[in-house]
Amino acid sequence: MKYREFGNAAVEVSEVGLGCWQLGGDQWGDVSDDDALGTLRAAVESGTTFLDTADVYGAGRSETLVGRFLQESGRKDLFVATKLGRFGVPGLPDNATPANMRAHTEASLRRLGVETLDLTQLHCVPLPILERGEVFETLRTLQNEGKIRRWGASVESTAEAKLCLAQPGLASLQIIFNVYRQTPIHAIFKECEAKGVAVIVRLPLASGLLAGKYHPGTTFAANDHRTFNRNGEKFNVGETFAGLGFETGVAVTEKLRPFVPVEYTMPQFALKWCLGFSTVTVIIPGARNPEQARGNAAVSDLPGLPADLEVLLEDFYRAEVAPHVRGPD
Repeated sequence: MKYREFGNAAVEVSEVGLGCWQLGGDQWGDVSDDDALGTLRAAVESGTTFLDTADVYGAGRSETLVGRFLQESGRKDLFVATKLGRFGVPGLPDNATPANMRAHTEASLRRLGVETLDLTQLHCVPLPILERGEVFETLRTLQNEGKIRRWGASVESTAEAKLCLAQPGLASLQIIFNVYRQTPIHAIFKECEAKGVAVIVRLPLASGLLAGKYHPGTTFAANDHRTFNRNGEKFNVGETFAGLGFETGVAVTEKLRPFVPVEYTMPQFALKWCLGFSTVTVIIPGARNPEQARGNAAVSDLPGLPADLEVLLEDFYRAEVAPHVRGPD
């Protein structure tokens, strides 16, 4: 496993982290406690030190499981990032008040079993709330009180990213970035580098499309967002299949297949492509079982992709993908 500096934070994290959305068990199908803990264990044993969760994942279940793992493992070198803003009670916009941000932070501290959060992130908070600025002041207050060490933002759009980048003290941006979502390369990467803001990449496999295993007849569990959010019915459509839609995404993936070097599987290729950008600090593919966690972590040790692929895939994105992407970019 290779490690990268987390922006200006004077700390290194594994370049392949573990996204813990799946461990909530409510939006990626069922995941048992044993499978969740086994997945966390396999990831960390494979060199992963960065775990990304949120208070809303399973209404606190993901944080609770991560906290249980931290206690059982005794590891002190793990970097745990969480998020606030999307919890169901009281919900937005009330989640963004200072009192409720404080309450949600305290709840995350209890579930994770820590005295200070390594990183808390605004969780896809709508642009009008960000524009008012109060959420950033509240995060600074919580940081000054020692509740959080660093704060950042998980965003849905370039507009949200740019607004957050203008905020003094921003430690990180979490974005959707993959072969099917390439806008950040030219829209925000240079500014992130200039300001020393860490870039956390979520959905590097585009909800599994870039694993290359789906076909038009593939189905998912009823409690899987790939079933109930295909057209943005529950939240931002861009969070599911990169905003392409399932049928379009499957068709585009078949067109992408010839670009995959013979020595790589498609998911290895997709993850390594993200890591080819030095601006990226950590990618956080999810995993539902230990085998997936180990496979994701192993990508760090693979050789880099051919240099000409970056240009070829940007051309592919513009011609075959960008016209079909729905949702904010």
